Amino acid sequence: MAQIKVMINGLPGNVATVIARHFIRNPRFQVLPYALTGPDIAASHCTIDGMAIALIRPADQEREITAIISAEGSFISIDYTHPSAVNANADFYCRHQLPFVMGTTGGDRERLSAKVAQSGCVAVIAPNMAKEIVGFQAMMAYAAENFPGLFKDYRLTVRESHQAGKADTSGTAKAMVSYFNRMGIAFNADQIEMERDPQRQLNQWGIPADYLSGHAWHTYTLVSPDETVRFEFTHNINGREVYGGGTMDAVRFLSAKVSEGVKSRAYSMIDVMKAGEMS
Repeated sequence: MAQIKVMINGLPGNVATVIARHFIRNPRFQVLPYALTGPDIAASHCTIDGMAIALIRPADQEREITAIISAEGSFISIDYTHPSAVNANADFYCRHQLPFVMGTTGGDRERLSAKVAQSGCVAVIAPNMAKEIVGFQAMMAYAAENFPGLFKDYRLTVRESHQAGKADTSGTAKAMVSYFNRMGIAFNADQIEMERDPQRQLNQWGIPADYLSGHAWHTYTLVSPDETVRFEFTHNINGREVYGGGTMDAVRFLSAKVSEGVKSRAYSMIDVMKAGEMS
């Protein structure tokens, strides 16, 4: 079976580095020795598991991508960059007809999907690549669709904690809020309680010190109007390794869609899982 070529963008960032290690170690994939990076990265290269990868800053990307496409042919771009770059990066991928997996959260998500639909490109777009969390979201989506108003008039509290370097509110938490809205709860994503302070994470949340630099702890609490009923959903992720398997599944799924000739379509991780693309 031919290897699937991938270009992992966002290096030398923490999540992109973890993802790159997963792909480098898996013989089903060929990691290209290039990566789009941010304007503040001074280094010209980074090394991951002995592999040297050239870092391409925004000013050079239009010029460099033409040469890369010419040299490498078809490949899938994997985006773990910065929330502020989501839409510009998607525009870049669509402009050059590069199928992509968007694992970065943030940006204008409606514009993101609309761009793919208009471009002839194909992508997997997900606020979370952890399959277990996506499965939980799918269950909540099912409840929202089939039991609208289930929690009408309940009070919702959403607390999420991520490493200090995460710039935006969790995309997973925002998605969960949309499901609870459809189940009858008036709640705005701006009401999500974000925690980014390491000391409070350690002393008040009980997050292990080894994972202060990389974690995702979420709790969704629902209380009935008369306060006699309480539901609480919690999912805590330590580290970033869990995102590797889901990203590989998304790439395999997307590669199959490219081979089928699919155009102008944005898929979700739920689509990936329903298709049976599970490592």
